Amino acid sequence: MVLDTYLYNLDLFLEDEIEHEEDSSGESSLDGDIKVEEAPIKNLESDKKTSKEDAVDEENNEELKFSFSNLIGKKVGMTQLFTESGDVFPATVVQAGPCTVTQIKNKKNDGYDSVQLGFIDAKEKHLTKPLMGHFGKAKITPKKVLKEFRLHKLDNIPSIGDEVNLKQFNVGDFLTVTGRSIGKGFAGHMKRHNFGGGRASHGKNSVMRKSGSVGAGTDPGRIFPGMKMAGRMGDEKVTVKNLEVLNIDYSNNLIFIKGSLPGSNNNYLYLTKK
Repeated sequence: MVLDTYLYNLDLFLEDEIEHEEDSSGESSLDGDIKVEEAPIKNLESDKKTSKEDAVDEENNEELKFSFSNLIGKKVGMTQLFTESGDVFPATVVQAGPCTVTQIKNKKNDGYDSVQLGFIDAKEKHLTKPLMGHFGKAKITPKKVLKEFRLHKLDNIPSIGDEVNLKQFNVGDFLTVTGRSIGKGFAGHMKRHNFGGGRASHGKNSVMRKSGSVGAGTDPGRIFPGMKMAGRMGDEKVTVKNLEVLNIDYSNNLIFIKGSLPGSNNNYLYLTKK
């Protein structure tokens, strides 16, 4: 009885071993053809190409993300933007960049650290010889607008010829924008300085729009510098701070900034991220 049980277990063990060998070799001792499915072969070349493209894209993104966050732009106009909750905000549309790095200054040679950007290509016939030499030294296309920005961080600085664009900014950032206000020409003191004018009654005559006294006579006998009087109004450097970025159109180099910005349409603006 014990011997029969032992032989029965031995037969089961041998059958399992044979099945295991057949599975590992992919062949069978049974009659008939057995189809063995082959695993699909991956296209290694396409995988390598994709990985290379991803690496290039990551490298480009790293190059575009400088610690330097300044840009030159041109005012396009104003519009309105609506939120999902139905709120409406006035927004100024600015064509910002792409700009090209035309010069880099360092503290050792120039006494301070800064980056000079160029915006909008210019024709050579409209430039002076010194400017042509400046662009020729940098080996870049001549630009219409040049602006120098101070550097506060010296890590990940762009090089001469690098392109700086809107990828330095994100929705929700707060910017400081500098430009020139609209020129109003020669204006009186009431329009220029918001004076109230004289009284229109109680014995007064023809003083409604007069400025009044501008100083004493004999002593000091002169008008002090800075006295608010009539003169040229506007066309001055104006800086507006804490302006929120509402939207960015990276493909068309457009940035939508909350509120109004100085200057008329096509006026050049200088953007700095806080």
